[in-house]
Amino acid sequence: MSAEKKDSSSQARSTGIVSIAILCSRVLGLVRDQMLNGFFGSAFTGIFTAAFRTPNMLRDLFAEGALSTAFVTTFSKKMKTEGDEAAWALGRKMISLSMWFMTLVAIAGVALAPILFRILTPGLSEEAKVLGTSLAQIMYPFIALVSVTALVMGMLNSKKVFFIPAVASAFFNLGCIVGGVVLAWIIDPGFRHGNVSEKGLTGFAIGTLIGGVLQLAVQLPSLRRVGFRFRFDFGCKDPAVKEVLHLMWPSMLAASGTQVAVLLNSIFASYTAGKESSLAWLANAQRLQQLPLGLFGVAVATVTLPMLSRLATEGMTPAFRGALAKGLRLVLFLTLPCAVGLSLLSQEIISVIFEHGKFTAHDVANTAAPLQAYAFGLIFYAAIKVLQPAFYTIDRRFIPMIVSLGIIAFTATVNSITVFVFHWDHTALAWATAVGLALNFFTLYLCMRKFASGLETRSLMQALIKLIIGIAAMSGICLAAKFTIMADWAHLNFMLRSATLALSIGIAAIAYFAVTKKLKVEESGEFLSLLGRRFGKR
Repeated sequence: MSAEKKDSSSQARSTGIVSIAILCSRVLGLVRDQMLNGFFGSAFTGIFTAAFRTPNMLRDLFAEGALSTAFVTTFSKKMKTEGDEAAWALGRKMISLSMWFMTLVAIAGVALAPILFRILTPGLSEEAKVLGTSLAQIMYPFIALVSVTALVMGMLNSKKVFFIPAVASAFFNLGCIVGGVVLAWIIDPGFRHGNVSEKGLTGFAIGTLIGGVLQLAVQLPSLRRVGFRFRFDFGCKDPAVKEVLHLMWPSMLAASGTQVAVLLNSIFASYTAGKESSLAWLANAQRLQQLPLGLFGVAVATVTLPMLSRLATEGMTPAFRGALAKGLRLVLFLTLPCAVGLSLLSQEIISVIFEHGKFTAHDVANTAAPLQAYAFGLIFYAAIKVLQPAFYTIDRRFIPMIVSLGIIAFTATVNSITVFVFHWDHTALAWATAVGLALNFFTLYLCMRKFASGLETRSLMQALIKLIIGIAAMSGICLAAKFTIMADWAHLNFMLRSATLALSIGIAAIAYFAVTKKLKVEESGEFLSLLGRRFGKR
């Protein structure tokens, strides 16, 4: 087997392992959101979502975004060129600096929360702003925990340990769920009798901190096994530390495109007719987008980035182009059917998952519309997760930054027009985000294609044509099910809804994989082979 073929097979296998681990986390994340919506309703859930928005955005930008990307790129190169001990030294310095800096950020967040929450949700009532501020102050320390977690995850991924870092997110959600329920039971007397109030949200806010501690703790034994030993080291003058910081700030601005778009959606959504509920509707739709994104897009990116970092040390070789193109084809193969399925069956999927307790059919309808927009953006979002970090491995870090700044300006302009001029609802905000993602991807793709002297575009287009045939077969099954066994949806009980939806999705997925396998799509064969090995079939 050639080295290129071996890397390709290893890439698909590692992606499968990470996908299985992330699936656990995303499912638990859905359970957490189900509980929030069911217990508290869309209005209170919207306030909680807005309170967690800033800590979560800082996590995505600093910890799991810019810091993680810059660190993995530098750490992988250092490990290859200077050995493990030099890489561990860099890890110790970065953890020490991150703990110090992010603790200051968390303290500043707690102090400034009364101002920040009002800036980010200007259209909400004063009561909502007071509640949201108190919840945000509880959750800000989460950023200090997750910044260290991201560095630990990056070191393990660079040592080709993928499963434990990926499954660690499941422990975060588990901590949120168990800690949230227990603490809500203690804090809110009404919670014990099914008459919940906003007091119970405080329990779930503290639960996010419990989840953050668990997410970090579960990875430490694996980090010790691969040879890392921690001690405080604030050597910020180290050239490698400077390189990480040098890569980090443009990476942060580049990654900010999507995050700022989400933040803008919160600001503009507070002015739409739904107010607090609009925040929850958008968040629920985005949660369903995040399921396949995390399952496939992030998984492929997690496996691809260390590989690209190592290959980049040898220059813009065919192996580098092949690994990146392979990542894009793989993410397209996996996310395209998810996007189409989410769009065609949006109402039914949301109904089964969220229509419980205080989350009503009205909430379902208002979540389904933005989900269709986010489904369109899913394909591009996942591809960006693979493509964007590649620019840092070839020292073209300013390109994604400039593109993202342009997308932020585009999204802000479109949102202003749709909300204040046309007075459209929250669905328009989701579509602005989705179109922004598409523009972001195509711009980055054209730039990388130029720098890499090609990205196997012909192969990508050939694969896309075959995938569209598979999508057509899948779509036919989804539509047939929608107008036959699911036609009387409003009168079906929960068990029948779940059964018909699961059957429809299962048959549609089988059709997609069967058609793509028949058309000899390489990624289809690899994915089915991986599933066969996982279930013991040889």
